[in-house]
Amino acid sequence: LMRYFLFVLALICTTLSFSQSKEFTINGTIKTEDTKEVLESATVYLERVTDSSLVTYTISDKNGKFSLQGDSYDDELNLYVSFIGYKNYYQRVELSKEIIDLGVISLQINDNVLDEIVIKSRAPITIKKDTVEFNVKSFKTKKDANVEDLLKQLPGVEVDEAGKITVNGKDVSNILVNGKPFFGDDPTITTRNLTKEIIEKVQITDTKTKSEAFTGEEGDSENKTINLTIKEENNKGVFGRVAAGGGTDERYEFAGMVNLFDNDRRISVLAGGNNTNSPGFSFGEIEKMFGRAGSISVNGSGGFSFNGRSFGFGEGITTSRNAGANYADKVGKKVDISADYFYSGSNSENETVTERENFLPDSRFFTDSNSEANTESNSHSTNLEFDIEVDSTFLINIRPSFRFTKTNAISSSDEETRDEANSLTNESSVSTFNDAEAKRFGNDFSLTKRFGDKGSFLRFYLNADVNKNEEDDFLQSETNFINNPEDNLSRDQFTDSESDFANLSTSATYRLPLKGKDFSMDFQYEYRNEKRENLRSTFDFNDSTNAYDLFNTDLSTDFEYTNQTSVPSLGLRYRKDKLSTSLTWRYVFRDLENQDFLRPGQSIQRNFEATEIRANFSYRFSDKESIYTGYTKNNEAPDLNQLQTFQNVSNPLNTIVGNPNLRPTNNHRVYASYNAYDFQKRSGFYGYLSLNMREDQVVSKTNVDPETLRRTTTYANVDGAYNLWFNASYSKGIKLDSLKTLKYDVSVNTSLGRNINFNNDVQYESRTNSITPRLGLRFTWPKVMEIRPRYGITFSKNTFEIEMFDDREFLRHDLDLNLTTYVPKNFEWINQIDFSYNPNVAPGFQKSVWFWNSSLAYSFMQDKLIATLKVYDLLNQNNNSRRIANNNFIQDSQSTVLQQFFMLSLSWKFNSLGSKGETDDSSFFILD
Repeated sequence: LMRYFLFVLALICTTLSFSQSKEFTINGTIKTEDTKEVLESATVYLERVTDSSLVTYTISDKNGKFSLQGDSYDDELNLYVSFIGYKNYYQRVELSKEIIDLGVISLQINDNVLDEIVIKSRAPITIKKDTVEFNVKSFKTKKDANVEDLLKQLPGVEVDEAGKITVNGKDVSNILVNGKPFFGDDPTITTRNLTKEIIEKVQITDTKTKSEAFTGEEGDSENKTINLTIKEENNKGVFGRVAAGGGTDERYEFAGMVNLFDNDRRISVLAGGNNTNSPGFSFGEIEKMFGRAGSISVNGSGGFSFNGRSFGFGEGITTSRNAGANYADKVGKKVDISADYFYSGSNSENETVTERENFLPDSRFFTDSNSEANTESNSHSTNLEFDIEVDSTFLINIRPSFRFTKTNAISSSDEETRDEANSLTNESSVSTFNDAEAKRFGNDFSLTKRFGDKGSFLRFYLNADVNKNEEDDFLQSETNFINNPEDNLSRDQFTDSESDFANLSTSATYRLPLKGKDFSMDFQYEYRNEKRENLRSTFDFNDSTNAYDLFNTDLSTDFEYTNQTSVPSLGLRYRKDKLSTSLTWRYVFRDLENQDFLRPGQSIQRNFEATEIRANFSYRFSDKESIYTGYTKNNEAPDLNQLQTFQNVSNPLNTIVGNPNLRPTNNHRVYASYNAYDFQKRSGFYGYLSLNMREDQVVSKTNVDPETLRRTTTYANVDGAYNLWFNASYSKGIKLDSLKTLKYDVSVNTSLGRNINFNNDVQYESRTNSITPRLGLRFTWPKVMEIRPRYGITFSKNTFEIEMFDDREFLRHDLDLNLTTYVPKNFEWINQIDFSYNPNVAPGFQKSVWFWNSSLAYSFMQDKLIATLKVYDLLNQNNNSRRIANNNFIQDSQSTVLQQFFMLSLSWKFNSLGSKGETDDSSFFILD
């Protein structure tokens, strides 16, 4: 391994001194020709004369000034200036000296509206109020690149190994294709399966609902939406990809996706499966196939879930299968429709070993357990969406959805508890068989009517959500108390459960302009009615009849829980140029009722009233720099199981009793963010601060019997808890020469928390503090190699107010190295190396692990066919050791993980779209 690192280091040093080129700095000022006003955020870019490939670009500042810095082997370059509403400016610049001053560049107003529509801008980046638009042609990538590869090259955009996308530190919550959803809300289906060659523009904006976009409201500035626009010539045809592979240890994978685009109509079908803990629609690329490796403090399943769909989610080894279809079309001129269906199935096997040290105010005890589980799950879901624009002022949006899930699970576990003297106190064994079905139907319906041209509108919203769950559960258990054998308990039971949930919520909103579109008042009324029914019938086995026919009242329930809220609210909003602020006052009327039909004397009814506040302020200093801050106060009702006085004795070692006198929790949150990206220097900074304070927080209150170590848990309200989060990151891209680039990013994440807890009726304070600095680099030499090392270290400390509790400190190191080489031609060699080290885990658990995945791909038949050899866990060190620490215990666990295997796969790509837009080798480079 050390030889491998030395080889990489030597290769980097060699590339940095590979060639020389002319360095230059071009300065100037952009103004309007008629009024001589400066133009902020005009795009200035340089292209090569020979092939029009992009060399560098920048954005003018608030004074209209720009500075283009770079290097080139050319003697002269073409300079362009672009700004919305003005004619493009062109000038050929000779690189005769190192610093070139072009003085004032005047732009003429574009009076020809038709030309503005027909002529497409070639600017690499265009800023339109709250939207940043990138010209895909200006950002070169490797051959066969998908949308995810493209996004990684855009300034300010980050994509992690799991496919999560952030823009200047803010999460991307939605990805659209030509303004429409593509396979629901999961971004990876879009980014990892659509190829870059069909995309023309990437537009990034604040996330908005269809109704908010229709009324011209501001979106959610803390979340971003990416819209991919398809090239006009590529909007008609068929394209897709199929792949299959087999390997050692009976590992396999297959995946396929077909897309039919016909202007407004889009039809897509996909299917896949594997037994490698991966989403079945991955096409064999190793960084997308294996997910994150199991290691210290990392969940090693490699799977994930979205929208309730499960792909290898949880621990163990998972076999997954899935299929889906997506449809989008425009019916006439007024109706947009989109629909998708998805099936996902999985089978998971897992074994877990756990050691836990539990803390009491004056002693401690230990719990060791072993468990096995096998789970089979099948899920079907479908989503529809209709956008009906009756006229230019009236929009109807309808979004029905349905999901059906069936699960079978078999599990068994053994557990023993020892006191401080290491003497056995109790032991138990449990085996279960569970068969469950879940059905869900939901529908969102909204009507939006605009009035006049000052921003006035009326919106009506209705949501219906119905869930029905049925469950059959067989349980056999033995619980033995060593010092109190008279309490020993044996169970052989069958439980038939039905739980229903229905939610109906509606709201009406009217916006009254007070001063044009700048200043307005919102009147809103919301009503929500939640109803939960829980019927659980438990029967003991009857030896006389050889059947489960002895009704067990203690373990049975029959509840009906309702939560009704009425919320009138009044809001003020002001938006002017770069400043935006709002203040909303809400008053909550809440009625809670819990009827216990099995135990009528334990029914409860509570009424609450509370004030809620939402306020925010944002200011955009320029298109490169902004600040956002706010305060919220919301009221949260206790859960049903926290309020009911019913004694839950389903766990013989822990009896749970609710507290009907609980008060609702008031959550106070103060937050602020600062965002800046300098396009001239290719650098960006993002900072975020959030403080959460809780009033009347509901916490669990557990008492432990000193002889049997049996627990009794209830709930109580406490004050004084808070959590403070802070994170900041800085990134910068550097052009080493006309080809090679280096990007580095540094970040720090800090968490400070104060919790109020109970331990055997003793109330105490605990603090949890952690800080994680990280450093990442990315060296890119197009067509040759890319290296991405990243290192982070986490320092954690837990302190306790009780003297018997020892303060605890934890340390964890994480190192990731991704290396990709593209030589020789048509080959792509990818290596992912992860190292984790945690010195604090218990004896017998592995403290450190090296995890190395590798793949070698060869493309042929004009890149339509790709053969890939993959190796999972090359060093054969994968494990799933984790340490969890909280106020009352420290737990170490280790579970089943995927072991080393080799796999050979073949992928075929087909495309009958118009122009493939392939990149010429002479202009192959990456601008960062």
